[in-house]
Amino acid sequence: MNMMTLWHISGWEFAALALAALLVGFSKTAVSGANTVSLAVFAAVLPARASTGVLLPLLIAGDVLAVLTYRRHAHWPTLWRLFPAVGVGVVLGTLFLVRAGDGIVRTSIGAILLLMTGITLWRRRAAGRPEPGPESKPEPEGARDGAAGAEGPADGGSPEHGSAERGAGADGSAVATRAGRTAAGAYGVLGGFTTMVANAGGPVMSMYLLSAGFRKLGFLGTSAFFFLIVNVSKVPFSAALGLIDGRSLLLDAALLVFVVPGAFIGKWAVNRINQQLFDRLVVAATVVGALELLLS
Repeated sequence: MNMMTLWHISGWEFAALALAALLVGFSKTAVSGANTVSLAVFAAVLPARASTGVLLPLLIAGDVLAVLTYRRHAHWPTLWRLFPAVGVGVVLGTLFLVRAGDGIVRTSIGAILLLMTGITLWRRRAAGRPEPGPESKPEPEGARDGAAGAEGPADGGSPEHGSAERGAGADGSAVATRAGRTAAGAYGVLGGFTTMVANAGGPVMSMYLLSAGFRKLGFLGTSAFFFLIVNVSKVPFSAALGLIDGRSLLLDAALLVFVVPGAFIGKWAVNRINQQLFDRLVVAATVVGALELLLS
């Protein structure tokens, strides 16, 4: 049976999915915000629940390409700190998908997209605003590079001891250390839940890595390993829920060829792209896609 007949999608809808797959590869090696556009397109063209299962293998393919590109820049202490809380979030997201129908999932994806867009805009505004007060600690070197790394081009490499607890080590404050661990736990649970339900954990993790003072390459390397490990761990849950099956993998096989060039385009463009304009377009497209899901 023809694949497009199997999924009841038109040629234009397949073209939209192909462009979204291209953006998956691009987002993994350049601009993470492009991934939310892919999510909105997949959820609009395919049944909402099924869209998460189709998108997941494509995300994993993009993660593999990102790891191959930025593997030397990962900061593993940050990853180990996040994984337990992320696991809790993935389980919670799985339980939600067990009980939620397609309409609820569709609405949830739209709401999550709007929430993640709001978080992203708030993060960018906070990153560009100096901390008030004469006794405030100076912004860690490379933090603004880390902000650019979350969205695109900037110079840099490793995080400044990339951890939310880094500031606690500077003044020996146990309270600050506990606050950092609490933040890691909160971001981890929310990131695990959003990535399981809607493959939309990117903005949550971007905000956490920004707060840890990552530069661009450290950000890209750490997030590449993070999402590869988390997305692979989601496969058994998605398969058990029936979100990944022979039909979804058939569509993935047709779309995979678009992920690879997207990743290479991202690698080429990361230091050339007009990031400010692109970010605005990504935010606008994400909001439109989210509203379409909520109102349809």
